[in-house]
Amino acid sequence: MAETLVFPGTVEWSGENPGISLKEDPTGPFTTLASFFRVMLSPHGRGHALVLMQSPQAAAPPAEQANLCLTDNEPLARWLVSNYVAHFGAWRGLPGLQGLQFRRLDSVAADGDAITRYGETVRAGDMTVVLEWSGLSKPFCFALAPAQSATGRHHMPSLFVGCDTATVTVNGRVRPGAPIPREVAGQRISTAMLAFSETWIRT
Repeated sequence: MAETLVFPGTVEWSGENPGISLKEDPTGPFTTLASFFRVMLSPHGRGHALVLMQSPQAAAPPAEQANLCLTDNEPLARWLVSNYVAHFGAWRGLPGLQGLQFRRLDSVAADGDAITRYGETVRAGDMTVVLEWSGLSKPFCFALAPAQSATGRHHMPSLFVGCDTATVTVNGRVRPGAPIPREVAGQRISTAMLAFSETWIRT
């Protein structure tokens, strides 16, 4: 009989965390960052959060380029930003996180088959943000050890799906840039991917 794998530690949260990171120049800075959370279990309960950086390099950008977190559970969202998003590779040390504005979301809806394409639509007041992933690759499941995880303190078993193309559309305007190639767990994907069945276990 195969050995059962049990992760030591405390499950801090579990859910989904697809993301899109875009660049206009592959060697330049990210122009748009979006990290979407659908959390099923956490110390702060369930909820959704879209962390959207329209001006990653600016702590106080103009209103039309604001850096936002749209959420239906603000305590959960603030906890995720402080303890997780701030440690993600593309987000670490960005000035834009300093002036992040939290807004109440009104609705969130997923669409697509997650085989060829997938989407999330988030509405908050007069703002509608549409995240779209297409050209999806074969799903793969892996578990990062704490030393390899973004925080350096968690096991992170997850199911990832890479994609060729991804867009972030804010009130009908497509944000500039495109995902660039990257590698995760020996798999060549890009800086836009679907992350399902994601669980962070603190050691």
